[in-house]
Amino acid sequence: MAVRPPRPPRPPRPLIGVSTYLEAGTRWGVWELEAALLPAGYPRLVQRAGGLAAMLPPDAPEYAAAAVARLDGLVIAGGPDVDPARYGAERDPRTGPPAPARDAWELALLDAALAAELPVLGICRGMQLLNVALGGTLVQHLSGHAEALGVFGGHPVKPVPGTRYAGIVPEEAAVPTYHHQAVDRLGEALIPSAYAADGTVEAIELPPERGWALGVQWHPEMAEDLRLMRALIASAATASGERR
Repeated sequence: MAVRPPRPPRPPRPLIGVSTYLEAGTRWGVWELEAALLPAGYPRLVQRAGGLAAMLPPDAPEYAAAAVARLDGLVIAGGPDVDPARYGAERDPRTGPPAPARDAWELALLDAALAAELPVLGICRGMQLLNVALGGTLVQHLSGHAEALGVFGGHPVKPVPGTRYAGIVPEEAAVPTYHHQAVDRLGEALIPSAYAADGTVEAIELPPERGWALGVQWHPEMAEDLRLMRALIASAATASGERR
């Protein structure tokens, strides 16, 4: 009987950390407890694009660098409004309640990832927090970028030629949206890489010499297009191989 040769080992899948919520009073089955949770679209997007997803619930900021050192890439997920105090603004009445533990943890993750030149993708709140982490400010309320309470809308975004985002998605594309805040003053070194028809900045990025960092206002985890996440994972794989 012929002996089947061993299968070649599969190449390792990059480990992508995704920040999460920490919510009180969450119900499942017979339980109602505080829970670290994340909409399933985020890990599924990472998995479908070829990565391994690791949830990163809020922790003490001093542990962010140690967490980042174990990752190949980082996603800052969507979620609550960033506390305006983080960018020196008075609170607009339409701004949601603060999430101080999440703000502190995710800002520390971003600082550590940017210092280590770890590939970063910010989604909705994650894009806004990337801008704040680099000294930028936010528009606290705008209309027309959410369908209704708890319902994703959609609109086209147009890439800026010559940017990293345009290299990933070169055409104008319709995207799922649910946000009421946006970038106002850009943070240090950030450049806009996509716009909505009303002029709202829909994507931002750092120049190549500052590493792979991209933020988008919309929710790619609610769509079928894998190009953004595949680009992050390709960069993460390259960076991981260089570290090894």
